[in-house]
Amino acid sequence: MNPNRVTITFFLILMAVASATAQKNQPQLRTVHGTVVDKQENPVSAAIVYVENKKTKFVRTALTDDRGLYRFSGLDPNVDFEIHAELNGMTSIIHTISTFDSRNDLDITLKLDKKKGEQ
Repeated sequence: MNPNRVTITFFLILMAVASATAQKNQPQLRTVHGTVVDKQENPVSAAIVYVENKKTKFVRTALTDDRGLYRFSGLDPNVDFEIHAELNGMTSIIHTISTFDSRNDLDITLKLDKKKGEQ
């Protein structure tokens, strides 16, 4: 076998092993999804769902679909987040997504049950 071919093959195998090892050491990103409901537990469409990164204070938003569903993906598992929903002056309680919670797929129902500004 050609010595150059052996060297190239060895290099490609080494790169594949290094890449697989690097991917194992990276934290798996989180996905948060769920439903926004009203006081009577009916799904609410067009509600705004807010997710705030507590480290950077960056806020992402999403609108619920016609079944009241929302979804956020690509959330860093090493950062705490807060999530809540709002619509027409109503808001849900603020839920904390903690770094101590090791789940990478979270299903959180947000209930619009208080007026915005209430404690």
